[in-house]
Amino acid sequence: MDYEEINLHKFLTAPTPIRFWFYLSLGLAAICGILGIIPAFSSEYVVQDDARSHVFWMARFLNPELFPNDIIADYFQSVAPTGYTSFYQLFSLIGIPPLLLNKFLPIILGLITTAYCFRVEIEIFPVPLAGFLSTLFLNQNLWLKDDLISATPRAFLYPLFLAFLYYFLRHSQLGIAVAIALLGLFYPQGVLLCLAILVLDFLHFRSRPKFIILAIGLTAGFFVLLPYALNTSEYSPIITLAEAKKLPEFWPGGRASFFSNNSFDFWFTGDRSGIIPPEWLSQSFLPPQVWAGLLLIFLSSRYFPLAKKITHKIILLPELLLASTGIFLAAHFLLFRLHHPSRYSQHSLRIIMALAGGIAFTLIIDFVWHKFHLLNQSSKTKPVFKNLEFRIKNLELPLLINKMIRSKDFFSSLGRLDMAKSPRHPSTAFFSINGEALNLNYSVKIKTISIYIVLIFLLLYPALTNNFPVTNYVVGKVPQLYEYLAQQPSDIRIASLALEANNIPTFAQRSILVGSEYALPYHQGYYREIKQRAKDLIEAQYSPDLKQVQNFIEKYGIDFWLLDSQGLTLEYVTKNHRLRQLNNTAAAVVKVQMENGVVPSLLNVQKSCQVLDIPDLVLLEAKCILGLK
Repeated sequence: MDYEEINLHKFLTAPTPIRFWFYLSLGLAAICGILGIIPAFSSEYVVQDDARSHVFWMARFLNPELFPNDIIADYFQSVAPTGYTSFYQLFSLIGIPPLLLNKFLPIILGLITTAYCFRVEIEIFPVPLAGFLSTLFLNQNLWLKDDLISATPRAFLYPLFLAFLYYFLRHSQLGIAVAIALLGLFYPQGVLLCLAILVLDFLHFRSRPKFIILAIGLTAGFFVLLPYALNTSEYSPIITLAEAKKLPEFWPGGRASFFSNNSFDFWFTGDRSGIIPPEWLSQSFLPPQVWAGLLLIFLSSRYFPLAKKITHKIILLPELLLASTGIFLAAHFLLFRLHHPSRYSQHSLRIIMALAGGIAFTLIIDFVWHKFHLLNQSSKTKPVFKNLEFRIKNLELPLLINKMIRSKDFFSSLGRLDMAKSPRHPSTAFFSINGEALNLNYSVKIKTISIYIVLIFLLLYPALTNNFPVTNYVVGKVPQLYEYLAQQPSDIRIASLALEANNIPTFAQRSILVGSEYALPYHQGYYREIKQRAKDLIEAQYSPDLKQVQNFIEKYGIDFWLLDSQGLTLEYVTKNHRLRQLNNTAAAVVKVQMENGVVPSLLNVQKSCQVLDIPDLVLLEAKCILGLK
């Protein structure tokens, strides 16, 4: 075997360069993270979409006077996991604003995720190339979805769950207990997955060490989940399946779209209800780790020699798949008490396919390498051309071709013409007839180039997708509005049906009465209040009676009223789906009124009570409206 060939093959598959592949994996994760957060600093007013709900209220850590008597801020604070809340609060103590921390966290979480993913893969298949490929696949997949970039509780699942898997494979009792405890503090749903894996693993092996680990895991899981089980939310009860099916909010187009008339979408590709990550099927073609991971089942060690290095720990993959599927089905059965079923399957499948895909591609690369090597070995027999070897140097090739053409055996042997390297002169090459193979160091080069092509394709796969990285950042477009409201007292409240109202709590740090972004229908105690507020707001905004508007302002303590510039027209009421999201019944009634020619009383007070000139928006002072007769 050629020196170059030996070195490259060992470099790709031997366990020695583990540090190189590990640091390369971390570098890749850092690049993905940097690409992801660059847009976050493109403007002063930029926030990740989900952070608008899960992080805005944390401004209270720096200023406790913000959002007083605000049901929206209180609700999202109440549903935030304890560890997640404490983590952001800890950094607030040293002066780091939660929204700023939220922008940097994805890089840190991505690096931790990558480190543990690499280590898990090495435990299963101790070949560093596989470790690198698994982290490559996982990072690519994570940045095709807005989980990691959100830095919300679900973003913490990946580093903590992979940490659990690593310590589970290492049989580390302390590591397992700590990982489960942290998962319970940041993402409690992940604890159920951990416990299911421990149970399945014990049932499979039934040994004393496995029983001890199971007991430790169950104990840690019990104590970390106990507070959630005993805690009775002031916004309870959780909506039932029968009630959810009656609400348009849970059907396509709704704020919490879950159900579908298409069974395949509902069970397989639904973002909240489906078992498969939806981004896999939203791309031009399946991600490479998916079809490679599926191929792993058929990659026998009989044909793929490197498969012999796969350890017995690969049992983790089917155990994780079975555990995820079981809890996914249980979540459907107990809907919505375990929240979205997809939380128990889609995260797991991304990890499973990244690990399986890394192994499969490494086996395939090694298989192709060996095939080329065998072909090269078969071509090293000394060639015969009329019992003459023609050495070739750079300038001798034309002379050789001319001599071959004049040979009487040329035409009979033309179909079998090739070149090969002389064993006695490695820097020289020769043409041979009688079935000898082409070389000139080309087989090594072909093998090398083939491997590089595969690796480059895998690295550049995101460029073939529809959008990478997926960030879902929201950019505030009316800084003058945020600045004006931020200068007002911290206890003001803004009433608005405009889409821009969803940005006010984040960018102006002021309370709003209601917003479509915050109208989550899972806890009925909360959602009933939001629905009632939305009903009253819609009726007041389009009421022809100024007195009804004034009563509404006094009832809810409104200080400002934000309108879209066309917000009092029939066209706006007809086309604005957010009105129907907030309260479909009230929106339908108002639509009929407007069609019958009813003129909203607010239309007559805009000029006299407008306090800020903003393109496409109208900000009215409530005190001014109260003073009108």
